[in-house]
Amino acid sequence: MTTDAPAPVLPVTFRPGRTRAVLLTVGVTMFVVITAVALMLERLNPGERVSFVFTAALFLGVLVMLSRPKVVADDQGVTVVNITRTRRLAWAEILRVNLRPGDPWVFLDLSDGTSMPALGIQPGVAKQAAIRDARALRALAESHGTGAEHRA
Repeated sequence: MTTDAPAPVLPVTFRPGRTRAVLLTVGVTMFVVITAVALMLERLNPGERVSFVFTAALFLGVLVMLSRPKVVADDQGVTVVNITRTRRLAWAEILRVNLRPGDPWVFLDLSDGTSMPALGIQPGVAKQAAIRDARALRALAESHGTGAEHRA
């Protein structure tokens, strides 16, 4: 992955838009259908109806959590929001932005020697958009941080 594209204007948010739209649409539709079924079934007592709605709410909650990932870049650094965790990184902490063929999402090589997944850029449904976003984030890391000094 090369950085032949100019860095975008900050602040910028990267997120898998299509995946998010599908997850939220399926979640809301499923919640509405299960709740409607619970209300229409005459043989259910109130406790059973509540359990149907509660189960539908749990499914919706899981899909909302799965739709949460994003990467927000601003002048000070990057905020990586994954499914259950959020981490703020200064530009100097990001040595490299990687999206290799077959990777499920972008990985950030960090100055502490670790690698961190950034689920906000994932090629699953929109491969070209993910490649474009990964290149943009790499250009930002190289222009704002220490990534240019550590390139292989």
